[in-house]
Parts: sequence; structure tokens; C-alpha cells
Amino acid sequence: MVSARRTAIARRTKRLWGYWRAETRTLRQGLVALALSTLASFVAGLTLGHLTGTLTLLPGLLVLIPAAVGMRGTIFGAIGARLGTSAAAGLFDVSLDRNGVVYRNIEVSILTTLMSSLWLAMLAKLAVAILGGTSISLWSLITISVVGGLLGSVLILLVTLGLTIVSYRRGYDLDSVATPIVTALGDMGTLPTLYLATFIARNDVINGLVAGVCVILAMAALARAVLTTVPGVRRIVFEMTAVILLTPLLDIAAGAILQARQPSLTLLPGLLILIPPFVSQAGALGGILSSRLTSKLQVGVITARGRPESPALIDMSLVAAEGLLIFLAIGALGFALAGWTGLATPGATAMIGGTVLAGLLTLPLILVTGYYVAILTSRFGLDPDDHSVPIITSLMDLAGVVAIFIAMSLSGVFANG
Repeated sequence: MVSARRTAIARRTKRLWGYWRAETRTLRQGLVALALSTLASFVAGLTLGHLTGTLTLLPGLLVLIPAAVGMRGTIFGAIGARLGTSAAAGLFDVSLDRNGVVYRNIEVSILTTLMSSLWLAMLAKLAVAILGGTSISLWSLITISVVGGLLGSVLILLVTLGLTIVSYRRGYDLDSVATPIVTALGDMGTLPTLYLATFIARNDVINGLVAGVCVILAMAALARAVLTTVPGVRRIVFEMTAVILLTPLLDIAAGAILQARQPSLTLLPGLLILIPPFVSQAGALGGILSSRLTSKLQVGVITARGRPESPALIDMSLVAAEGLLIFLAIGALGFALAGWTGLATPGATAMIGGTVLAGLLTLPLILVTGYYVAILTSRFGLDPDDHSVPIITSLMDLAGVVAIFIAMSLSGVFANG
């Protein structure tokens, strides 16, 4: 009996190792993309770490930041997933034809960016009011959210399209490459543009005019989404409506947690460096898994079953291995960058060990959520590309922040947990 069990385990291990060897190219591409996106995310981390003065000057901004950054990942993660699926199915074409995949996704990105940015500003203002805190005016939040979000989206859109074209022409696995880079760009591009937009909000007259224009543009985007004749745009926006309305609640909750911990984070700004890359890569790992499973569902490699099939389990093992390496790198690099830029930290053990512990707390949720979100959206007849990546990236924004604070509390950084 024991011998038979050992033989079965050995057979499964050999099969898994054989698959990993067969997927060496994909695994290498995914690790390179995750490494590059981690470095890009640290741009956002360094920006956040040095924004403590602005966050104090503009109360309520810290509640908006995770939602604004997360929404870029929601919108462009979904676009990357759709482009990856179209490439896997042989439907992708490098052209700006009005009926083509590229044009459709450009229009979706612009419309959803404008509408969601207005919604995020309103949510942030409401959240601060519910928590009983102080906040800058709604008009200031609208200006920062819409202007900062739109500027960041232009950059991310250009890079996403360029990355897709290069991946398509060179035969890269877009599901493994696009998601981590796009989510990292959401962090890297959005935080600096939000910061730039704060300067507009500091002048009452200019801020009032700009906020009014932002509201008009958002309303025009809503009308365009309803009336557009571009094939597929109305359906995509309609299917993403629930995601855009509901997933920011998770990001707002993450922002509220950060706001509650702001005094501690002001004393140890080095911890702020960790947050954007950690939550970004947690979302990226979930996005990679969701994108790969979505593509497999679309082409029939796996079916929408409650129990994962072998190809899905193997993808989950790849993501788990990549995650352990990436979380270790985030802790080490975060500690090094904090020291290099003169930001106070709780020490190497807490920074590196705490980040790895937070990763271990987060990985099971990444794997379970990544699988079942893809499966459930498929079962309900929805397009997994419009839901899987957005849901898991928003969930990881909240779960990642919570995991970091739990890990740091267990490490003794926050004495009161």
C-alpha cells in the first residue's frame, strides 16, 4: 500500500517536472516580466514613501490612492487579458481598423477611465465621511482622480499596445508577460500623475474649472458608452460596469486601512515603499493565473469544473513558485532602496522576513481566487477577460495591504497589531 502510494507520488512528481521543463520558456518569460514589473512598481513605492508631506497636507488623498492605482490595473489588466485571448485564438491583428480588436480596446480604456475616475472620487469622499475623518473637497478629489487617472492611462495604454504587438510578433506568451507589466505600470504611471494633479487642486479657482470639465467629460463618456456603434464596446463596458462599481470598494477599504495607520507609516516611511510593489505583484500573479486559465477555457483545454484539472493545477504550481521568488526580492530590494533614499525602516529582518510572510499569507488566496473567479465567470456566461483580472487585482490590493500589516504586527513592528 505504502509502496503503491510512493509510486503514484513519484509518477506525479515526474509528470509535474516534465511539464515545468516543457514550460521553461513560458516560466522564464513570466519571471522576467515579474522582475521588470517589480522594479517598475518600486517607482510607485519610492513616490509614496516620499509623499508623507503631501498626504498630511491633503487629507483623504491616501484613501483615493489605492483605488485610483487599482482601477488602472482593473481596466488595463482586462485589456491585456482580452488581447492575450485574442492572440491565443488567432484573432489578433495589428491594425487600427474600427472593427478590430485594438481599436475596440482603445475606446473601452478611454471611456472606462473617465467614468471610473469620477466614481472613485465620490467613493473616497464618502468613505472619509463615514469614517469620521477630514478630507479635501469633493471637487479637489475629482480633479486629482480624473486628471491624474487620465494622464496615467494614456501612458499605460501606449505601453500595453506596444507590448502586445511585440509579444504577438515574437511569439511571447502574452498571458504571462502582459499582466504583471501592465499592473506595475498602473502603479508606476498613476501615482506620479496623481501627485502632479494635486498641484491643480491647490488653486481653488483653477480647481473649480478643471473639476467642472472633468464631470462633463465623464458624463460624455457615459453617453458615448451607451450610444457607440463600435462593435463590442457597449457589451464590454456593460459587462465591466459591476466590476467598476464594486471592486473599488475593496481598494477604498485598503486606503482606509492605510489612512488609519498613517501615523505609524509617517514614522517608518520605508514600509510605504513595500506596499505598491507587493500588492501589484500579488495582483499580477493572480492575473497571470487568471489569464492563463481564461485562455485555456476559451480554447477548450480545461472545462469550468469545481475541482481543478491537471493543466490548471500545474499553472497554479508555476504561479506559486514565481510568487515565492518575487516576494523575497520585494523585501530585499525594498530594504535596500529605503536605506539608499534615507527612509526609516523597522530593520532588515522585519522588512524582508515580513514581506515573505505576507506573501505566504497571500499566495493561497491568489491561487484559489484566480481559479474560481475564472471558472465562475465562465459558468455564468460572462467573458472571463472582463472580470477575472479586475476582480483578483482589486482583491489583492486589499488582501495585500492586510497581509503586510498582519506580518509586520507578528514581526513586532506594530506593537498594537
